[in-house]
Amino acid sequence: MTKKRFKKYFTDFLIIVLGTTIVTFSLKYILDPAGLVTGGVSGLAIVIRYLSSTYGPFEIPLWVSNVVLNVPIFLFAIYTDGRRRIIRTAVAWVIMSAELAFFPDFTFITDNLLLTSLYGGICFGVGTGLLLTAHATSGGTDMLGNTISKYLRHISVGRLIEILDGIVVICGAVVFNMEHTLYAIISVFVMGRVTDYMVDRGKKAKIALIISKHPDEISERILSTMDRGVTSVPGIGEYSKEAKKVLVCVCTKRDIPEMKDIVKEIDSKAFFVVGNINEAMGEGFVERWW
Repeated sequence: MTKKRFKKYFTDFLIIVLGTTIVTFSLKYILDPAGLVTGGVSGLAIVIRYLSSTYGPFEIPLWVSNVVLNVPIFLFAIYTDGRRRIIRTAVAWVIMSAELAFFPDFTFITDNLLLTSLYGGICFGVGTGLLLTAHATSGGTDMLGNTISKYLRHISVGRLIEILDGIVVICGAVVFNMEHTLYAIISVFVMGRVTDYMVDRGKKAKIALIISKHPDEISERILSTMDRGVTSVPGIGEYSKEAKKVLVCVCTKRDIPEMKDIVKEIDSKAFFVVGNINEAMGEGFVERWW
């Protein structure tokens, strides 16, 4: 194994540990004490712990449910993705189960359910997003969402997890009162948005299309002063039937004002169009393709 490859694996391992710890913290110290069933295996584990402690002879800890409920999901993931694809998730699963079992109990939450649902959702979303960026999940609906996204690529991972968690939240309404369920839905929504942000951060960009009578001068100025690549695409104006160069430049949001100034200075009559890009990968943007 090369030094660069070892460094990458080690960095991903640290991200997995950090993400798993944040998810565990959110579940054990924020969501579970407040009785917020936020979906997935963790939500079912909260329901099982409550039912077992209230109506059963003994309480079933969160870590036990986390282990037992994840087994069939892992078997499904192995069948669809293969063993090598879920090794990182298996590592996160083991770490999370151990943390749920051995982390000490203490009071952290407040009596404000709104704050609890918001911060619980933020923490859970950040942890889940970190795991996904390291090509892992904490198991449960995270793994299901990540697996299903390979077949439904038009739906984001965060949205799929949100849908799966929402189903469990509705089931949790049977056990807990409607007030807790409504706050749990808020938490699930926040989780999905934060997860999407963590996964997509750094990938968004802007695309500028410039049609001018001075394309060479504009492109040379952008290349020299902004250090951004420019691509020239041949085009024909359908009204004038004139052959023109269309300049295409992918840049960040903060580059747009400077680019506008350059175009305005060289050709105030130029046609300038700016659009949004959901993902931009390669030199100058996200280097790792996913």
